[in-house]
Amino acid sequence: MHDTPIERTHLFMNMITAPIVRRGFTLIELLIVIALLGALAIGLLATIDPFEQLKKGRDTSTRNTTLEFYNAELRYYSTKATFSWPTSSTFVATPVSSMGSDITALIGAGELKNQFIQLAGTGNLAKIYTSSTSSENLAVCFKPESKSFQIDPATIFGSDGQTSGATCKSQTSVGGTDCYYCVQ
Repeated sequence: MHDTPIERTHLFMNMITAPIVRRGFTLIELLIVIALLGALAIGLLATIDPFEQLKKGRDTSTRNTTLEFYNAELRYYSTKATFSWPTSSTFVATPVSSMGSDITALIGAGELKNQFIQLAGTGNLAKIYTSSTSSENLAVCFKPESKSFQIDPATIFGSDGQTSGATCKSQTSVGGTDCYYCVQ
């Protein structure tokens, strides 16, 4: 078909001058895309703050345990007309982890699950404080770790359940002391 030297020359020239069809991306294009994705990932990571999210999760768990213990004591009080400890006793900022006989009484009365201590965890129970300054007074408190719980308007108490005399982080936009989140 291309037998003459002129035809072969034209075919060769067309092959040399024909545009090269590329497929895929160049190395520079790939590096630019990777750099942009890296910058977006760093910005997202700074926004989310995974350590703060972990603290918030622990605070939520502690709050739920605090509420469970508080509500169990209220139910016990409503049926027995006393808390799980003698009504003549008053105490301030006692860790729930040291109230084994009271927890046993609440479990025996059906106010707490049998596995309450195992499910809540002794480390979690050690962070929760109970105060009773009279036969009809109960406060159950914990000190939050996360910023969102520290600035919560309900975080204005001392570990004894009394309103803190100090300026809490929840009451000021700058500084402030750590206060306790209480249920009473």
